[in-house]
Amino acid sequence: MKKWFAVMGDPIEHSKSPAMHNAWFEDMSIDATYIPLHVKPNQLESAVAGLKTLGASGWNVTIPHKTAIIPYLDELDELAQKMGAVNTVVRTTEGKLKGYNTDGIGFVRSLEEAVGVSHKDKPVLLVGAGGAARGIAFAMQQQGYCHVTIANRTVMNAQKIIDEMGMGRAISLQQAEETLADFSIIVQMTSAGLSTGNFSMPFSLDRLMKGAIVADIVYNPLMTPFLQAAEEKGATIVTGLGMFVHQGAIAFEHWLGNYPNTNSMIAQLKAQLGGN
Repeated sequence: MKKWFAVMGDPIEHSKSPAMHNAWFEDMSIDATYIPLHVKPNQLESAVAGLKTLGASGWNVTIPHKTAIIPYLDELDELAQKMGAVNTVVRTTEGKLKGYNTDGIGFVRSLEEAVGVSHKDKPVLLVGAGGAARGIAFAMQQQGYCHVTIANRTVMNAQKIIDEMGMGRAISLQQAEETLADFSIIVQMTSAGLSTGNFSMPFSLDRLMKGAIVADIVYNPLMTPFLQAAEEKGATIVTGLGMFVHQGAIAFEHWLGNYPNTNSMIAQLKAQLGGN
């Protein structure tokens, strides 16, 4: 019986997930399809019921439904529970709906793919304290990164995540700028990553450590203003594209038991996005 999967969000037209998953199905000769579903917030409960009734094997969840979908699921993975957000739903063999969050682990895999696994004892600075920062903070902790600092405009929001982690520290953006030379890995997760609209850098990179690793979770554009500034300072750059591909690959593995080819997918999407 042909399996089918979906991604639900509002908006959804921009999503590259259908093209990515359908390409993997074709590459691996899997009889399955993956479709985008435009689901408005007031349609979420009926959409989940409909996917279950119609026999979807699983689906992805994107903005604005990552937290709102939780009451309609039967169980949550430990990391999704800590994060309070779900981006992947698996229909179990018992027919139950289990929620996972693959965003944070997807980021860690993309980071380690780019720079290796020898940086877990190095000081990490996460810039921002929204949902993405929360996911990446918990995932980095789970994967053994033991020196995590979160910087945010509102320090209290960063402190909440630190308190839940039981490790690390929260600082202001000004403190981050003043102590930037102390950090080996910097991950940018504020709207400064976007190239449209009125953005401003969260802080100056003048004190960036020589040879620092600088990542941004935005993948379109590949080279965000933050990454461009860091590259000019001689940093090793990690774009958000790897995170996007690996979070999808982890979802794929949850559904079908196989890890797809991420390298060729990253290359394909990089070409589409004008990278080299």
